[in-house]
Amino acid sequence: MTLLVGGLAVAAGQSAMRTGLTAGAVLAGQLSIGWSNDAVDAARDRAVGRRTKAVVDGAVTAESVRTAAVGALTLCLPLSLACGPAAGAVHLLGVAAGWAYNLGLKATVLSWLPYAVGFASLPAFVALGAPGRPWPAWWVVTAAGLLGVGAHLADVLPDIADDLATGVRGWPQRLGARRSGLLLPVPLVAATGLLAFGGPGPAGVAGALAAVVAPAVAVGGALLGRTRPKVPFAAAVVVAAVDVALLLSRGAPVG
Repeated sequence: MTLLVGGLAVAAGQSAMRTGLTAGAVLAGQLSIGWSNDAVDAARDRAVGRRTKAVVDGAVTAESVRTAAVGALTLCLPLSLACGPAAGAVHLLGVAAGWAYNLGLKATVLSWLPYAVGFASLPAFVALGAPGRPWPAWWVVTAAGLLGVGAHLADVLPDIADDLATGVRGWPQRLGARRSGLLLPVPLVAATGLLAFGGPGPAGVAGALAAVVAPAVAVGGALLGRTRPKVPFAAAVVVAAVDVALLLSRGAPVG
């Protein structure tokens, strides 16, 4: 995520120093969200035996991860605001959405919202931090939000049974694994369509290629996910990379 945002910052015309600040803020924010998630979910992860989690495996304590999360968030604040007050506020809103998800929204029907807000905040953060602080393009922000919804479905899909066993009833858990898997390609393909055809000018060869590749990967990932639960998330990452490449080929994420 940090590398992708860094690429967008370069495309938006940010200086080397500003690009470094942007990437540093995103890295700190993502670490704070990831680590806080592990700290908050430590008991649930132990209950279902998620040995891939460092806290469950005993490599680190939940308290250490919690301290690291707070430290990363503390670092994220000045790095974000150093990119400008408007840009910083937008990025911190996205980080706050991630923390809100960890602290309770993940167990509600609105569990998709923090993902949508968090992903949408990233191109807006880059655009508002560019020279002249241009307004972010609506179609880019909307596409990023749709990618966030797809990422949420893909991320939760392999763990729905365990989540239900520990009392987590977010949107995908309420839909169930089958319906979530069928729905997964929709926001991913919609995001690609917006990036390919939503902006000014023709889509070109890159847009046409992305419009073919992304649906194939998204649908294929959803189908393979029936027997290989980790595949849909990997497919979502591939579609996101295709979309970022498409965005870079069409220009910066500004209006």
